[in-house]
Amino acid sequence: MAESNGAESGMRQSSVTESGRAEASMTESGMRQSSVTESGRADGSMTGSSVQENSTAGGDGADLLAALRARRILGIIRGRDPDASVRAAVALAEEGVDLLEVSFTGTDAAAVIARVRAELGPGFRLGAGTVLRAADADAAAAAGASFAVTPALGEGVTRAVELGMPVVAGALTPTELWQAHLLGATAVKIFPAAPHGPGYVRALLDPFPDVPLVPVGGVGAEQAVEYLTAGAVAVGIGSPLAGDAPHGGDLTALRERARRFREVVAPWTA
Repeated sequence: MAESNGAESGMRQSSVTESGRAEASMTESGMRQSSVTESGRADGSMTGSSVQENSTAGGDGADLLAALRARRILGIIRGRDPDASVRAAVALAEEGVDLLEVSFTGTDAAAVIARVRAELGPGFRLGAGTVLRAADADAAAAAGASFAVTPALGEGVTRAVELGMPVVAGALTPTELWQAHLLGATAVKIFPAAPHGPGYVRALLDPFPDVPLVPVGGVGAEQAVEYLTAGAVAVGIGSPLAGDAPHGGDLTALRERARRFREVVAPWTA
């Protein structure tokens, strides 16, 4: 398994201070790329001040961690149809899956986040997923996301922390996990989890018992039980939960899956 290489273009170079936290410096090659894509990513013209003016976001890391421990499911919406994605998010919320992320790889993701926020209100725990660049974090905050989820370490993590957004930061190796923790991540997303399984999560928790882990990738109902038994704080569930609903598919089937997953994790919910 490859260790992360901090010298790669665009990656953070971290030095641990006396307080034990990492101070990250971004190389010029890691600066944001600015283009509005079909997936709804932000353009590079969005400034920090505009985020502060437009955003209703800004969650609390302790609140997000408490929600992960109480709910155990982080639902992931990634859709080709923006209207269907909004409907799917609202349906999941109505079925009690009320900790959601909308991935920036979905069509018009920032607009979907804004619409879901308007539908479900300021108190709903709504995050932005696949936050890779600083511009993505800015767009997430401006759209109303209250937390960010990333698939890897990088400027998306540090910009979200700068904005005061809790982050579930993506990592895989022990080195990446610890770096995510030092950068200020509320929890660490173990991704991709499927090739490694619950035993890997259990092994990671031996040296890092105080770092909350959220396995993501290929998590079905059976795997959710295994990961929670291994000590994960929650599981991130995408297509096994959402199915085709974010693409315009069956909402009734989505509701049934939501009830099933909630039943499965019930023994671990507060």
